[in-house]
Amino acid sequence: MSKYGKEILLGAAPVVVVFLYFLGVNIIPVVFMAAILGAFFFMNRARNGMSASSDRRAKAKAPSFMTFEDIGGQDRAKRELKEALDFLIRYEDIKRLGIRPLKGILLTGPPGTGKTLMAKAAAHYTNSVFMAASGSEFVEMYVGVGASRIRDLFKEAKARAVKEKKDSAIIFIDEIDVIGGKRDGGQHREYDQTLNQLLTEMDGIHTSESPRVLIMAATNRKEMLDSALLRPGRFDRHIDVDLPDKKARLHILNIHAKGRPLSEEIDLDAIAKETFQFSGAQLESVMNEAAIYAMREEASVIGQLHLSLAVDKVMLGEKTDRESTKEERERVALHELGHAIVAERVRPGSVSQVSLSPRGKALGFVRHNPQADQYLYTKQQIEEQIMIALGGSVAEEMFYGGRSTGSRNDFEQALQMVRTMMDSGLTRLGIIDRNMVTKQELMKENTAILEEVTNATRSLLERHRRVFEQSLDILIAEEVLSGEQFRELLVRLEQPQIA
Repeated sequence: MSKYGKEILLGAAPVVVVFLYFLGVNIIPVVFMAAILGAFFFMNRARNGMSASSDRRAKAKAPSFMTFEDIGGQDRAKRELKEALDFLIRYEDIKRLGIRPLKGILLTGPPGTGKTLMAKAAAHYTNSVFMAASGSEFVEMYVGVGASRIRDLFKEAKARAVKEKKDSAIIFIDEIDVIGGKRDGGQHREYDQTLNQLLTEMDGIHTSESPRVLIMAATNRKEMLDSALLRPGRFDRHIDVDLPDKKARLHILNIHAKGRPLSEEIDLDAIAKETFQFSGAQLESVMNEAAIYAMREEASVIGQLHLSLAVDKVMLGEKTDRESTKEERERVALHELGHAIVAERVRPGSVSQVSLSPRGKALGFVRHNPQADQYLYTKQQIEEQIMIALGGSVAEEMFYGGRSTGSRNDFEQALQMVRTMMDSGLTRLGIIDRNMVTKQELMKENTAILEEVTNATRSLLERHRRVFEQSLDILIAEEVLSGEQFRELLVRLEQPQIA
């Protein structure tokens, strides 16, 4: 019906009712039937509108396909996962060989390494229905709600697979440690009932039935999970999704660089070296922040400086407008020079930048370039790392006779490295179990190590006192020194003066 037709009908209906009333006709049945018809009309119209709106939302929320090629790095993890997923794809082959198909795959690793992306890629790789949920969605204060949601999730996965005519479905549960934590013996907690229901559903998965269901889960706290979840027959495969190495970081940077206008002289390999221990999510943030810096400057392309600034922001936070006094500025400069001088002496060429620009909670910082990705450390290397961490506080003691609160994070790093030495059997205590050693013995060894390293740091910096005195004004004036500038300054100031 046209727009004007509806208006004519709405205008004529009251006139007809009034006319019938004046003729003496009983209009109550007419009004009653008109009300019923009107209600049906508007309800049908509302339902159609909701259906159309639901279709639009479904289209808007339809996930884009994720493939393993879209995930940078993680070659070993992707290879292990593909091998496990082949049990879904090559079902007839594994049935012929008598192989028991997998029921569950557990992805473990630090946050931001791509565990959720790998689960989505797995669904595309196997042409399966993909359903995702977070562990927190099953936790409620009302007993039985979480267990009911687990049952509904499995039922919906199978129903969707049948509806979409697919042979398999993948259920992905992120942060499974929320519901899969170790049980304490009680059976009345909501968490326990939810976990028990999950275990029951996994035991009820018959891999010979179609559609076949595979459970995938992710956590960064594997040690928190209940042993019943980790045994064979439940989560059969545990795949570590680690932080990317340099080659993988370069791959990830190249993926996120696609579609962005990059300067011709940009060196992503250098950025990959600077971003040691960055996750895939952090690397994506680096490219995004670099684009934001370029937009602020109204630059047509993203340059190397934008990427360097983005690394600093992701690592330390945004620049602040914090104003500091002259004395505080000098103290910060001496503190950072202490870090930089020690770093250059124990690991030549490692300093990437010395800066007095406040970022986040830091009033200044020294950015280091790792020589290479390293995962094993000797006792000497850890002691050198502690020296670098203590360089700032020792420099303050040399020139001010005491420390400041700016050394707090440095001390936390030093204590963590001493703890690593103890747990690795690299101290005078030898190979120990912390539960078998008293706190007094641990504290005594901790104090002895830190005193020894502090004395070595002080001795090193005293030999470079002239560098402090003559480079202080330069650093304060420049505010930021690149690694090359700092090394040139260090070499020039260390040359013997001609009388």
